[in-house]
Amino acid sequence: MSDKNLFDLLACASRQSLKSHRPKACVQPAGALDALALETAKCTRCPLRRGASTVVFGQGDPGADLMFIGEGPGAEEDAQGLPFVGAAGQLLNRILDAAGISREEVFIANIVKCRPPENRVPLKDEVDACFPWLQEQLRLIAPKIVVCLGSLATQVLVDPKAKISRVRGNWFEHNGIRIMPTYHPAALLRDSSRKRPVWEDIQQVRDVYRKIRPKE
Repeated sequence: MSDKNLFDLLACASRQSLKSHRPKACVQPAGALDALALETAKCTRCPLRRGASTVVFGQGDPGADLMFIGEGPGAEEDAQGLPFVGAAGQLLNRILDAAGISREEVFIANIVKCRPPENRVPLKDEVDACFPWLQEQLRLIAPKIVVCLGSLATQVLVDPKAKISRVRGNWFEHNGIRIMPTYHPAALLRDSSRKRPVWEDIQQVRDVYRKIRPKE
């Protein structure tokens, strides 16, 4: 899918979220995201499903204004059927806590929903096969902010030629949807020097997010 088509999709989601001042849950049919999760669980569009224990759909508030998108499930995520529950997920939880954002108020998903063998980077054909599920998640959730965790999410959602070290910390805005690329938490576990840049990025996200959804 081209960047233009993706941003058209995000624009549609943004316009939909602005049609009513009611909570998003009232805009979309009740259970629409749950229904999508059940449909996604049956997916066999690419070979990843054959080697995975389960489909890791995503987790969080179906009316979230803030969405985090990573690369794909790891071993622990595959075992539990939930995104970001391994070591990288625990670090993400600590980052969110430090920013005063609860995991329950955001939605967390991945570019691909099934674990690649040995946690390798998903192949283009696998990304292309799985991307329609993420498209529909974006349409239903209609987030106002998307945080791309790592290179793959950034290349899929921002620019296929993007270098995460160059674009992280910079806002990309398309039709009212703000996108922030930053390093994947797993990269921080390998290189602690990246923790400060990520914290700087998350502080920016927090400040914009709190203007949209003030903390109660």
